[in-house]
Amino acid sequence: MRIIVKKQDVERKLARINRRLKTVPRKSYEFFKDKTPIDSGNAKKSTKLIKPATINANYPYADRLDNGWSRQAPFGMSLPTMLYIKSLVKKVMLRS
Repeated sequence: MRIIVKKQDVERKLARINRRLKTVPRKSYEFFKDKTPIDSGNAKKSTKLIKPATINANYPYADRLDNGWSRQAPFGMSLPTMLYIKSLVKKVMLRS
C-alpha cells in the first residue's frame, strides 16, 4: 500500500483549520459572558476580550463568581468556557 501526500493539500487543509480556529476566541468570550451571573450587570459590563485571545474579568469579585458563589453560575464561568473551547476545537478538527 502506498499513500501519497501532497504538500499543497496539507497546506490548504491547515489554512482552512487556521481560519476556523480564529473564531474560537470571540465565541469563547461570548460564551463566558453568557455564563456570567447578572445582578447589577457590572460583571458582564466589566468583562472584556483582550487581543488576541484573553478574557479579562476585571472586577473585584470575579474569583468568587468563578468559584460558584452565585446560584446563576454554580460552576463559575471558566470551567464551562474551557469545556466549550474544547468542543469548538474538536469540531474544527473533525470537519477539516
